[in-house]
Amino acid sequence: MNEQIQYKLTILAESAKYDVSCSSSGTTRKHRPGMTGSAEGWGICHSFTEDGRCVSLLKIMLSNNCIYDCAYCVNRRSNDIRRATLAVNELIELTLEFYRRNYIEGLFLSSGILRNADYTMERMVRVIKELRVIHRYNGYIHMKSIPGASRELVNEAGLYADRLSVNIEISKDENLRMLAPEKNHQSIFKPMFYIQQGVLASADERKRFRYAPRFAPAGQSTQMIVGATGESDKDILRLSTALYQRPSMKRVYYSGYIPVNTNDPRLPALKQVPLVRENRLYQADWLMRFYGFRADEIVDDASPNLDLEIDPKLAWALRHAEAFPVDLQKADPALILRVPGIGLKSAQLIVASRRHGHITVQTLAKMGVVMKKARYFITCRELPLLTVNELHPDEVRRALTEKKPSRKAADPNQLSILFPE
Repeated sequence: MNEQIQYKLTILAESAKYDVSCSSSGTTRKHRPGMTGSAEGWGICHSFTEDGRCVSLLKIMLSNNCIYDCAYCVNRRSNDIRRATLAVNELIELTLEFYRRNYIEGLFLSSGILRNADYTMERMVRVIKELRVIHRYNGYIHMKSIPGASRELVNEAGLYADRLSVNIEISKDENLRMLAPEKNHQSIFKPMFYIQQGVLASADERKRFRYAPRFAPAGQSTQMIVGATGESDKDILRLSTALYQRPSMKRVYYSGYIPVNTNDPRLPALKQVPLVRENRLYQADWLMRFYGFRADEIVDDASPNLDLEIDPKLAWALRHAEAFPVDLQKADPALILRVPGIGLKSAQLIVASRRHGHITVQTLAKMGVVMKKARYFITCRELPLLTVNELHPDEVRRALTEKKPSRKAADPNQLSILFPE
């Protein structure tokens, strides 16, 4: 690698680090004779697959030059930063060289806007097309679709990329226009719709023709910035719910606002959004996708923001004490899933095992149930009667959140009380 390409790589890899919407691939494609690479498992970009394997990708921008001036973006045109642009052949060479050295298992490609959306998109499509067609690259490719790009270019990109994504960034259109004057939700939702139509058309064609080409087989994803504007968690989760109703949408990612531009009056004065808020949004997202919760159950007008002290599932249970305790021996599986401390696998094991005998505390512990939480919300033959109904929800919350004093910090004068002779 010559010094010029290495210099560009340093700049463009650094510029791409704030995009978190690439942590999962969701596609499987085995190695084939005469081809370079493969895309196996469920994770890309330092994620862990189902079998525990850690995989990574080259996360890079084609260019960090940009004609847009988004307030939250480090690469906006008004920033005085080092700029670089890779030629198409340079980026292809980098990808193949990194793969041959076993540094990566895939490519995540994004870019600033050069000249206009179609010009930038056309160069990105050339990269992934030449990798696939000329160099027979068979590894994972995730490509960012540029807001405002034409349908033809999005359709061509879907033939060569495993996953396409378009970042919404801000959940409310008026706030997006304030922070990113050149963007609006219409320009973002259009390519998202093109991707969805391509995925559906491809699925229909493959029903009739077995070997028809697949269009973006890993679907699409998007990202929202949390905390750059005043949206509540209710606003964010409602938009996520609408996005998940689209058949091609696989993941919505939440990125806590990082103040990379500190001198813009449009941005909040806080140093950084609490990481726990980002974590709570992911937990709520998980509840919506796998546990049957609706967004209006997790957050509502009375509680528009997630509780930062306790997880969303426990918060819902404390607000709905009338639904508990749940009799694990008889309850519907959907209700068992709503018990704090019981996960998907645990719920399945409970339903399967109760056909053969009574559920006990020992069996619940072996199934992975977090008894510290669950014991207030369930009944079985060996549990005491002090459930959330006998105790006030505030008492349960206090019992689960209060920090016990560390033994190391105990007063030596009190040791005789703690450990009498």
